[in-house]
Amino acid sequence: MNVTGIKPKGAYVIVCGNEKGGSGKTTTIVHLSVALMNAGYRVATIDLDSRQKSFTRYLNNRRDWSKRRHLKLPLPDHFVINQSDADYIYDREQAEIAEFSEVIAQVEKSHDFILIDTPGHDGHLMRLAHSMADTLVTPLNDSFIDFDVLGHVSPDTGEILRLSHYAQTVREARRYRNRADNGLLDWVVVRNRLTQLHSRNKEAMLRSLKQLSMELGCRLAEGISERMIFRELFPMGLTALDELDEGSLGRKPSLAVLPARQEVRALIASLRLPIDELGMQRARARQQWLEKAFKPIDTAGILAE
Repeated sequence: MNVTGIKPKGAYVIVCGNEKGGSGKTTTIVHLSVALMNAGYRVATIDLDSRQKSFTRYLNNRRDWSKRRHLKLPLPDHFVINQSDADYIYDREQAEIAEFSEVIAQVEKSHDFILIDTPGHDGHLMRLAHSMADTLVTPLNDSFIDFDVLGHVSPDTGEILRLSHYAQTVREARRYRNRADNGLLDWVVVRNRLTQLHSRNKEAMLRSLKQLSMELGCRLAEGISERMIFRELFPMGLTALDELDEGSLGRKPSLAVLPARQEVRALIASLRLPIDELGMQRARARQQWLEKAFKPIDTAGILAE
């Protein structure tokens, strides 16, 4: 594959990215992977965070628990891009890009979706993955501390004073992708750990996010709440979308399973992926727009009149 930011022509690419840790990236991308596999799609997953490897550990836990409990849990074809041990920075970057490119070439024609988890810091692979994305999912805790990676706000009015580093990174990735293959990146900022209680902070965050969405052309979606069930499922590699009973859990499931499952399903629906009729219509419309956007306008009829 060419590593110039052009996305794979076969698979639909979903990237989960945010330069702020603890935002729920791993939980989000694992649930997305399971949802797509449950729908019958062929899914490949790539972990670019060679230090933390939270995505990889989650899937390893899932594989081990499945064997221990004799379960038939769906698992994606998973890959980890390891950190190169070359002596020079340039050589390390080239080695890691080459490994990433080899993985993409391996799965781009054989799978329906490629899901990529990026590290919580800027880097060459993170930027490359962003420029390949069809859908970029950015989980964000409902806090101005987390919002700071997107924009700096006025303490008096809550208005955005300037864009922050990660927002600039996504904007550059969009431009790069558009120059490379006229592609469009659908950016969805997902509000995680929302509280059910009304608060002044919640209202202020929503106002700032709406302003940001107007400036950056991103969409807003509600994600997962601060539910203990999501943390409890990690050691077993299970998700709220799995069949959770005494056979799979080893104990009676809690009442929190149903609302957690509803939250995840609502999030997936809000992403508008090409997995249902609405998503496929949107994908077709975007493709038609791309095909026509750069064609010269036929002025013959206009001039004749």
